[in-house]
Amino acid sequence: MRKQEFFGMAREEAVALLAAAPVVRLASVGERGQPVLRTLHAVVLDEALYFHAAPVGEKSETVGQAAVMAADEMVATIPSHVFDPERACPATTYYRSAQAHGTLEAVEDPVTKARMLQALMEKYQPEGGYVPIIADDPRYRGAVRGIAVIRMRLDHVDGKAKLGQNRSADDLAKVLRFLWQRGEPGDPRAIDLVRAANPIVPRPEFLKISKECPEGARLCCALGADDLPQAVALLEGEYWNADVPRDRIARCQVSSSAWVGARDEQGRLIATGRALGDGARWAYLLDIAVAKPWRGRGLGKALVSLLLDHPQVRGCRRVHLRTRDAQRFYEDFGFRERVELPGTEMVLKR
Repeated sequence: MRKQEFFGMAREEAVALLAAAPVVRLASVGERGQPVLRTLHAVVLDEALYFHAAPVGEKSETVGQAAVMAADEMVATIPSHVFDPERACPATTYYRSAQAHGTLEAVEDPVTKARMLQALMEKYQPEGGYVPIIADDPRYRGAVRGIAVIRMRLDHVDGKAKLGQNRSADDLAKVLRFLWQRGEPGDPRAIDLVRAANPIVPRPEFLKISKECPEGARLCCALGADDLPQAVALLEGEYWNADVPRDRIARCQVSSSAWVGARDEQGRLIATGRALGDGARWAYLLDIAVAKPWRGRGLGKALVSLLLDHPQVRGCRRVHLRTRDAQRFYEDFGFRERVELPGTEMVLKR
């Protein structure tokens, strides 16, 4: 029986986890009753989870059998000393997981098989570089006919997220402080996930960085791929991106050492900012933008304060940026002009 603190996911979140997972695990049995456990590339299409296989082999033998397909994501490891200075027992892992239960079916329709294979390519080779897969294309007709495609309908899906729901508000405050100070690559995102799963926990001290941060704005320690469309919309009209295509703006964001933002009460992205650096000697602030209705209300100041305190920025001896119209704004943070250029370069020395 699932423990109460492992809150069940909404079905949509569980399906999204299965769809986005780099790999999905299949557990079933073969023709002779032997256990089958495989790690697969899979896609969600038409309310089913699909994978491909050789026409003959253990994966194909699972057709018609009951099966479980699962994906999981480790969010963060929490060491024991966060809760207790002596006992090892409180050490734990925060994670999200999802499972689909059902019977595996063979897909025979070549159009559906081709659509599945095309979806697989789009997931694992998003840059393109190939002719799209169509069932009656002579380049693919034989391959589509010869490959086995197997699916499980997503009629029975469940998920769970262990994100500290069994802990007190004081304990979770310790967790959030620890994650922000430790600053491993996934820790800022873990902070956002833990806060979302425990909305009664007060805002941590490191997010109380500006009394001027307007009501209705919520700072985010880590943005991700789902935020790209809204982030690009905020950035593409700025002067420094005037000749930069949308796809390159998007690529810059996900390649950053730190990427923070803010959302309004409806969850819309209203501010974004990122940094590149080595986490020790230098960092460069880039692509800082606030939605027009929110400008002049303190959100930009809160966003930059959060970015400067980010684990990948706070320890750097020099923090650089370039601007041609916001020198006074950045001077309030301690930045000083270093050299006259079209678009003044400024540096904060530490």
